[in-house]
Amino acid sequence: MVKKQHNPGGQEYALLVHPNMAALSAMQHGFGARGIRCVVARDLPTALLALSQHFFNLVLISSSISEQGDGWALGGVTRLLFPDAYIGVISDETSVLTLQAAINNGLNRVYDSGEAPERLVETFLADRSRGHETPAVH
Repeated sequence: MVKKQHNPGGQEYALLVHPNMAALSAMQHGFGARGIRCVVARDLPTALLALSQHFFNLVLISSSISEQGDGWALGGVTRLLFPDAYIGVISDETSVLTLQAAINNGLNRVYDSGEAPERLVETFLADRSRGHETPAVH
């Protein structure tokens, strides 16, 4: 088994998974403007391939990639692979069930899908720097 190496030079890497190319591109630009390298995926197979080839510090996933709710499972797998990563999920819902899914999958934060991608990146990074560990809807 090949072991993934930590990112050279302390460079931060973000995995961004979202089915909408415009939102994905805007988030990539937002992270890149802050010196964070991004790997993007629009579907589960591409996201899984990225997880097998890179070490991620930050992960932002849509709760619905190909099917309703498949982002939650991807978030859970990502938590197992990268226990120290800051992981957020973008969701259409902000219900108790949404928070329960976040808690059950070990995710740090739930973000509203209605928020502009540029603002979402700002909020995500601010939450991470404040050390939010308990899932909450933002």
